[in-house]
Amino acid sequence: MALLLPPTGTPSTQNGQGAASARLRAPHGAGGGAEGAAEARPGLLSAHPPRAPGKVLQPRLPAGELREPRPVPEHTACAPMAASPTAAEAVPAWPGNGTRVLCPVDSAFAVRFLPAVYLTVIPLGLLGNGLGLWHLCTGPRQPLSLLVANLGLADLLYVSTLPFLVSYYRQGRVWIFGQPWCRLTRGLFHLNLYASIGFLTCISIHRYRGIVHPLRARGRCQGAASSLWLSVTVWVWVIAQIAPDLAFSKTNAEGTQCHDTTGHEHLGSYFPYTFGVTVTGFVIPFLIIIGCYCHVVFVLCRNDSVEPSLRRRSIALVVLVMVLFSICFLPYHIFRNLNLFFRWKPQESCTQASKDIYISYQVTRGLASLNSALNPLLYVVTSKDWRSRVRTIRQSARQCLRSSFGNKTSFQAAEKSRDITLCEGEASNEL
Repeated sequence: MALLLPPTGTPSTQNGQGAASARLRAPHGAGGGAEGAAEARPGLLSAHPPRAPGKVLQPRLPAGELREPRPVPEHTACAPMAASPTAAEAVPAWPGNGTRVLCPVDSAFAVRFLPAVYLTVIPLGLLGNGLGLWHLCTGPRQPLSLLVANLGLADLLYVSTLPFLVSYYRQGRVWIFGQPWCRLTRGLFHLNLYASIGFLTCISIHRYRGIVHPLRARGRCQGAASSLWLSVTVWVWVIAQIAPDLAFSKTNAEGTQCHDTTGHEHLGSYFPYTFGVTVTGFVIPFLIIIGCYCHVVFVLCRNDSVEPSLRRRSIALVVLVMVLFSICFLPYHIFRNLNLFFRWKPQESCTQASKDIYISYQVTRGLASLNSALNPLLYVVTSKDWRSRVRTIRQSARQCLRSSFGNKTSFQAAEKSRDITLCEGEASNEL
């Protein structure tokens, strides 16, 4: 059994030898200090490589002396952040896009431009559609009469709302008629827009079948019953498309503005909806109309057996419908979707293009309203005896004017002769 013997030498000798050996093994720690004391401890030299010269380490706090957290003043602790103007305009974006800030727009152009257009559409739309409906109700019934009459009814419904919009823009975009009437006014615009597209599509298909497939179309899909079912189908289809639009809020929180689309907080869900309506309510009917009229023009150019009057009316209908779609409908749908997209651009990416698109969108809104004033031209194109009835109305009006003017002239002549007689009588009395 081995015995453990105590080390030789006194404690002071051992301490001196350990200190000497520590000084010999710590070249960077010579001179004392925390760094030298740390490196002089047994076992530290082999565990850590020598530190670079000139780098001073701060001494650690002794064990048990932990640094207490600095108290936070009450006026800065978790105080709610004041809403800045930029944050006030921030709205939730589409999923995955983060928060977007609305680009500023100048609405002064719409305040000046749209009332002028509406004041032009109101008399033209009322007069043209009123005469057209009177002609369809009193004249001979034709296969297209019911479709054109429904088109005129949609125009009259929309034109009846334009005085309220004129008042809205003339007052600096201040709406005073309430949220329900705002929804109805904006809804009737979309009702007129897509009803016009739907009935124009039906008229185009009707004319296509009558020219390209006259034998198959005769006696089938050409009568009043088929026109009635087509009209009901178009109305149901249009109402189903615009019903979701009525669910979106059309006024701001104060109820002083009437949006043509919706408020900022609902743009994330409104843009996919309006894009889908653009496809189903405009793109698909437009492609159908283009296909029908291309075939119609091809047949009219190659077939000489078509009646000259039918040829003229068919070509005029093709030109009128394409003008309506190219001027009133196509630009509106393009710039409406672009405007909704640019309203969601981040604030730092707002450029002059976003402002130009907003102004272009206001112009196309006015052009879309013009279709209510241009649709009455369909009465002239689709009716065989429209010109003769207009000529009759003109002659009757001229006769009424002549008779009233003749009565006025005879009355003035009688008054003049009476004055002359009185003057002669007075002169004879003086003599």
